[in-house]
Amino acid sequence: MYEAGKRSANTQHDLTDEKLAYVYDPGSEKLAYIYDPGTCRQTKKQKLCTQMGDLTHQLQISDIANENLAKQIKLLTNENDRLKEKLIFFQHLMAGNTKSGISIHQFSLKETEIPGQYRYALTLIQGGERPSDFKGNLRFQVKLLQDDQSKTIPLTSKEAKQDFPINFKFLHRLEESFKVPPHTHVESLQVQIYEHNNSKAILTQTTQPSL
Repeated sequence: MYEAGKRSANTQHDLTDEKLAYVYDPGSEKLAYIYDPGTCRQTKKQKLCTQMGDLTHQLQISDIANENLAKQIKLLTNENDRLKEKLIFFQHLMAGNTKSGISIHQFSLKETEIPGQYRYALTLIQGGERPSDFKGNLRFQVKLLQDDQSKTIPLTSKEAKQDFPINFKFLHRLEESFKVPPHTHVESLQVQIYEHNNSKAILTQTTQPSL
């Protein structure tokens, strides 16, 4: 009993130091094992790893959700810009501010998030009472600055042709992208509008890259 009392008195100290601890059980009149430090440490590590794994998984899900949200916001922003542009066009159309014949309503050039890739947008409108379909071609010229040398090259379509055929009555929108070699800066983009079977451009406009 004396030895059991000594061991029982030291139980709290042993538990604190995470050592083996025993306590006397009067019912069975023998020492009962109540604490296994090895099992405790292993259990704690398992719980901690499980918690860290769950947290990492939650962070990964959150990152993916944020990326998807950013993509959706970008798509909605682009769609909103296009809707605004169409709204402005129809407001002009309803107000009778459109000139008779072909005119350039909007022409823009922007550098994308991909290095060396640029995206341009062109909107043409045709005013006048009961206009007939306009048939013609577009031609683009890119002014580049490469190795401190300026040069102008034509843009080509997917069919590797300089002419971009157009055929419309009221509104025509073109939105495409092109890529330039590394260490090359785009200074400007020029568009020329040609009517079918006419070698002289009826409209020419130049735009510079915007942020």
